[in-house]
Amino acid sequence: MPIRVLLADDQTLVRASFAMLVASAGDMEVVAEAGTGRQAVDLARSARADLVVMDIRMPDLDGIEATRLIAADEDLAGVKVLVLTTYDTDEHIIDALRAGASGFLVKDIRPAELLDAIRTVAAGDALLSPGPTSRLIARLLRAPDTLVSAVGGPDGLSERERQVLTLVARGFNNTEIAEALGLSPLTAKTHVSRIMGKLGARDRAQLVIVAYESGLVTPGAI
Repeated sequence: MPIRVLLADDQTLVRASFAMLVASAGDMEVVAEAGTGRQAVDLARSARADLVVMDIRMPDLDGIEATRLIAADEDLAGVKVLVLTTYDTDEHIIDALRAGASGFLVKDIRPAELLDAIRTVAAGDALLSPGPTSRLIARLLRAPDTLVSAVGGPDGLSERERQVLTLVARGFNNTEIAEALGLSPLTAKTHVSRIMGKLGARDRAQLVIVAYESGLVTPGAI
């Protein structure tokens, strides 16, 4: 079955461009388009999308609040949200992750990267764009309230798990982790799930911050 994509952006031209791109891929289809955050929430319910490509700045209801409503709706438990942002909106990225987004990307990515991101998030893997990740984490580490105040550190991890955690922090998805370490994708996914369980992390976003807070990875190293 193709991935059912809902496009949420207040700019008609942007939505049209994304729609043409998604339509060009054989494994996904656009099932609805929304010009406001409120429309995005309503259409997520009615169109039964698998994934919402969500802009942050929209009228009526912004993308962060729309993401929060989608993530909190039990009837939409299977709907993933991929947020698009820009380099100068780090606070919005943090809010989006708190709201339940499965990942974020910057709008100047290449078309093929957006399609790959849709596939990654739809498959259940969180995705953090490697470019702004180190900058985002550096800001979080200077803030009094981080996303992982109740999450443990990596001291109890095995050497292999620490290697996997390092690659997660560098923005690698499970397939890329598997290739880098000579593992199968299933084994890589198992390692990530086990690390999340050991650290009490909710998602990969928290794993990234753990890696930076502990010094396992340092800002600017990716």
